[in-house]
Amino acid sequence: MYKNIYLSASIMCVNWLDTATDFKNLSKINELDYYHYDVVDGIFAPDFTMGSSIINNINNNISIPSDYHLMVDEPKRIFEMFNIKKSDMLTIHQESSRNLHRDLVSIRKLGAKVGVALSPSTTLDVLEYIIEDIDLVILMTVNPGFKGQKFIPQVLNKINKLNIMKKNNNLTFKISVDGNVNESTIPEIVSAGADVLVLGSSGLFIEDKSMIESIEKIKFAIDKGLK
Repeated sequence: MYKNIYLSASIMCVNWLDTATDFKNLSKINELDYYHYDVVDGIFAPDFTMGSSIINNINNNISIPSDYHLMVDEPKRIFEMFNIKKSDMLTIHQESSRNLHRDLVSIRKLGAKVGVALSPSTTLDVLEYIIEDIDLVILMTVNPGFKGQKFIPQVLNKINKLNIMKKNNNLTFKISVDGNVNESTIPEIVSAGADVLVLGSSGLFIEDKSMIESIEKIKFAIDKGLK
């Protein structure tokens, strides 16, 4: 955490030909709060990412909490495939769940903290009847699927509106932002009210730049946004 902003490293962006080096470098970053796992099934969102066997193997060798982001159709069918710990966050998409409240109750029973993710075009209205039952809202600034997409600036207003909704109702859920979160976009994201930054290929895992260098730039961008 840096100045009450939580930092979550997007594991799909590691160098899969040299994972040992990347995980060693990640372990040196004191500010990291979560490892963020994007699980994509090729149905709800295009492309495929890590399966449960890979993720569970990683989790067996680390102590940092997990931040699961399930971009899959009917996510409840795979909840029990992961080794969930009490400090973990498990987030599902409103758009992919046929019975959102039921699925959130199931996540809570697993012992994880509960999150809901919204794609860029999904309005905040869908949170009305479950907002008091969740610990996290992920607002996507790109469409679910491939990494490296362009930032959708209209989501900044959405972050601000959700932050106002949170304060007006005296709620404590965290607002997470996922998609092209980097030194250029972070100031506006933080200023709009984000609590959690998901850091991927444009923010943390950058070619020709060490992770320590990237984190320093991220911290500078957070400072700028908080001002």
